[in-house]
Amino acid sequence: MSSALRNSAIALCVAAVVGFSAMQVRTQKKSAGPAAGSPAKAQAAKTQTPKKTALDKATLEAYVRHLYVWGPDINVEIANPQPSKQLPGFDEVTVHASAGGASQDETFLVSQDGQKILKAMVFDVNQNPFKPDLDKLNTQFSPSYGTPGAPVVIVVFTDFECPFCKEEAKMMRDNLLSAYPKQVRVYFKDFPLESIHPWAKAAAMAGRCIFRQNAGAFWAYHDWVYEHQSELTPDNFKDQVLAFAKEKQLDTLQLTRCMDTRATEAEVDKSIAEGKALDINSTPTLFVNGRRLVGQVAWPNLRQIIDYEIGYQKVAHNAGEDCGCEVSLSPVSK
Repeated sequence: MSSALRNSAIALCVAAVVGFSAMQVRTQKKSAGPAAGSPAKAQAAKTQTPKKTALDKATLEAYVRHLYVWGPDINVEIANPQPSKQLPGFDEVTVHASAGGASQDETFLVSQDGQKILKAMVFDVNQNPFKPDLDKLNTQFSPSYGTPGAPVVIVVFTDFECPFCKEEAKMMRDNLLSAYPKQVRVYFKDFPLESIHPWAKAAAMAGRCIFRQNAGAFWAYHDWVYEHQSELTPDNFKDQVLAFAKEKQLDTLQLTRCMDTRATEAEVDKSIAEGKALDINSTPTLFVNGRRLVGQVAWPNLRQIIDYEIGYQKVAHNAGEDCGCEVSLSPVSK
C-alpha cells in the first residue's frame, strides 16, 4: 500500500471511531479558528510588540551603553542620522560619550529599516585605504623636520606631559633622520590631554610662541620639555621655560607677553579640533602616509612600516598605476 493510500485509510478510521462524517470533519476544521484576513487575526497582529529600531535615539543609546559598559555616570549624546556617503543604503549616526574632561566618539552605520548596526571600516578599492584620514590631516604652519616632498610623511599628535609621548619622541629624534635622511618628513601636532595633564596645554601654547619667534628653536624646546618632563609642574613651568629661552638667546620679553596673553591658544585649539575630527582619544597617535598607529611604537616596527611605504610607492609609480598612495596633506589657512 502506498503511503498516500495508507494515510487516507488512517484518516477514515479515525473519523469512524469518533463518529463524525467527512462533512462534519470539514465543518469542524472551518470553525476551528479565525480565517486568514479575519478581524480577529488583524487584531492579533496589532497587539504584537513592534520591533526595535536603532534610528530611535533612546533605543540606540540603551544599546551602546550595554555594548560599551557605559553607566549612568557617562553622558551619551546621539546625533541625528545622516545618509552615509561611504555605504549607500545606510545612515551614519555619531554617538558622543563624555565624562568629566574625557570624551569619545563612535560612528555607526545603521540600515534604513533600523534593524542592523555596523561598526566597521568601509573601503573603496579605487582609493587609497587611508584617504578619509589623509583628507583631514592639515600640516600647514605645523613644526616639522626632515625632507620636504619626502615619500613618507609622518604626522604625530602628541602631548608634552605624556610619558609615552616622551619615549616616542626620543625614539623618533634618535633614529629617523639618521636612517632616512631624505625619505621622511615629520609634522608635529598638539593634542594636550587637559583632563589628566595640568600643564600640557600651557606647554603646547609656549611651544607655539617659540615657533612664532624662531621656527628652528621649536625643536630644541620640544626636546628640552620631554627631557625635563618629570621636573616640570604647573607652578614652575613658566619660570623654567623662560630660563630655557634665555639660555637659547630667545626674546624673553616677547615670549612672556605671548604666554601671558595666551596668544597662541587658538592655534592649539585648532590642532585639538583636528585631532578630534580624526577620532583621536589617546597620545601619541601617528599617521604614516595616513596609516594610523595608536600608542607607543617600537623603532623596529616603525622602520618596517616606513620601508614598506617607500617600496610600495616606488613599485606602484614604476608600474604606471594611479594607486592613490602619493601623500598630499591638506593645508589650512592661518
